[in-house]
Amino acid sequence: MSFDYDLFVIGGGSGGVRAARVAAAGGAKVALAEEDRYGGTCVIRGCVPKKLMVFASEYASVVEDAQAYGWDITAGDFNWDAFKGKLHNELDRLEGIYRNLLKNSGVESFDQRAKLADEHTVELADGTKKTAKHILVATGGWPSMPDIKGAELGISSNEIFHLDKLPENILIVGGGYIACEFAGIMNGLGVKTTQYYRGAQILRGFDDEARGLVSEEMCQAGIDLHLGTNVLEMRKEGDKIWVKATNGDETLFDQVLFATGRNPNADNLGLEALGIERDRAGAIVVDDYSQTAVPSVYAIGDVTNRVNLTPVAIREGMAFVETVFNGNPTSPDHDLIPTAIFTQPEMGTVGLSEEDAAEQEAIEVYATSFKPMQQSFAGRAQRVLMKLIVSKETRKVLGCHIVAPGAGEMIQLAGIAVKMGATKEDFDRTVAVHPTMSEELVTMKTPVRTA
Repeated sequence: MSFDYDLFVIGGGSGGVRAARVAAAGGAKVALAEEDRYGGTCVIRGCVPKKLMVFASEYASVVEDAQAYGWDITAGDFNWDAFKGKLHNELDRLEGIYRNLLKNSGVESFDQRAKLADEHTVELADGTKKTAKHILVATGGWPSMPDIKGAELGISSNEIFHLDKLPENILIVGGGYIACEFAGIMNGLGVKTTQYYRGAQILRGFDDEARGLVSEEMCQAGIDLHLGTNVLEMRKEGDKIWVKATNGDETLFDQVLFATGRNPNADNLGLEALGIERDRAGAIVVDDYSQTAVPSVYAIGDVTNRVNLTPVAIREGMAFVETVFNGNPTSPDHDLIPTAIFTQPEMGTVGLSEEDAAEQEAIEVYATSFKPMQQSFAGRAQRVLMKLIVSKETRKVLGCHIVAPGAGEMIQLAGIAVKMGATKEDFDRTVAVHPTMSEELVTMKTPVRTA
């Protein structure tokens, strides 16, 4: 049987675009359909614009710190309109790059929604049908909104980049990394920021000591964090949003941001009619090689809800091409993935938390918390954390956790060592770079506790 394409990709995010490009570069005839903007969540409504907003918000303390270092500088006001215009120009530029990458690779693009018609056929929104030997679903995820009265008055992380103006005060609902990152951003931009989280501590699933320090520093920075608290109902009052909380508070906010989770973007794709299984969270079920129950259909990225990170989706896309087009079955490696959370302060982590490691085997914990030189000299009280989790038996470093300015940059490098199976003694044998915060990772000699 002849097909229109060797590969048809549904979804123009980082994973789908990478898979399409690499397959085309190897000689495959490839098409891709995207109903929205090319670049996906990360480029258009996630990592990139969020990180630029983090950068913008961190300048709030620069003038004060510079004055402490002897500079005669006075602070001005933050201009949201000027920043937003430049932000969206940058996103337009990046989307153009993604489009050109596909074009220059010989990938045919369709700017419309696509769904599966059968195991080898994709139906576009205009009714056109295209056949392909292989179909790759890379449709990502989408923010979920809570089922509460008045929830439609709030926004998600998708809309926060498009605000006409900055609110004077905002409520952020959620305790995951998206909620905590935007709490830091809004607070840094001068918005009075309140955060509700129904759990006992933010950043569930991360190392307890590390997330505890992030929580403490967020509060010290001025974020009004309410733990064990959720929204009961909301309604419009004039140009404000009235919010009733589970703790009994009734408060008026200019804006409410729900960062209460994300769902796989897999509805209305024709999956169920073909017998492609979805799990309880709605994710497409795949095997170790990203293949669904239908042999010609594969899925990668957040729509599979494995490890929802852009670099992971790209790796999964590369492994898919290696498996299907290069004849080299390759399973994407989801073990020991370094992660950065761009809270303020940042957190970087790789490997096991202290709690998870202690459940598996006997461990030693090496940790130190201190005021770094740059901030201390400026009169700031912020503390940082450097922490290693070490196996008593093998001496391998099972986990590394950093809470500090630039933690994301540090954990990328520490992640190499942990991924290679470095022992505590390997860290000890490494000469310290002085004076730096990260030198503590190689100078901690005595465990603070064992478990």
